Formats: sequence, C-alpha cells, structure tokens
Amino acid sequence: MANTETTLKEALASIEGATGAALVDYTSGMALGTMGGSKSFDLNVAAAGNTDVVRAKLRTMEHLGLKGEIEDILITLSDQYHLIRLLTGRGGNGLFLYLVLDAKRANLAMARHQLKKIEADLEV
Repeated sequence: MANTETTLKEALASIEGATGAALVDYTSGMALGTMGGSKSFDLNVAAAGNTDVVRAKLRTMEHLGLKGEIEDILITLSDQYHLIRLLTGRGGNGLFLYLVLDAKRANLAMARHQLKKIEADLEV
C-alpha cells in the first residue's frame, strides 16, 4: 500500500507523458495532494474545476437512472489529455485521481492501465 505522495510520484514516473497528478476530494473540491504541474498550470485550480465535472456527471447519471459506476472521465484538448479516475476501493469514496498527459508523448490506453494499477496500491 502506498501513501498519497508516493502514489503521485509513481504516476508521474511510470506513465509516459504525465506532466501532473493529483488526488482530489470531489465533495469539497480540495486536492489532497499534487505532484507536477507548472507555473502556468495550477493543479489545485484544475482539481477544483474537475470536481464540477465529476459532480455534473454523477448528477446526470442519477437523473437518467443509470446504475453503472464511472471508471474514468477523459477530456481531450489539442495538446493534452486530462484523465479523471474515480476511486472505488475501501476508503476511496468521494475521491478521484487526476492525471494530466502530454498528448504527443502519452499512450492513453497504457495511461489508463497504469492509473488503474496505481489506484489498487493507494492507501487512503
């Protein structure tokens, strides 16, 4: 089991093209930990904004009566991928892992696979 800091470091080190990672509480919008990012890309602001995305999707699923669980949400920009993975394990309720990828360097399928493995090792 890995703690938050170790998990985020592993995400940046093991996922090709990763430029930022965060563990986020979508009930409050607060990042519980961040790694990476830059002066022009504030992961705390991105975490708060993506909380709204998660809440909107959960609300829409409720209105539609959809019973499935969200595995991840992908936002594609011209030069980046933003991957949001809701945590499902013990203690993960209300949390998501957020990963920013350079679209030119990243393999999206492998990033999703690695993020799923990282989630399994995360101790919240």
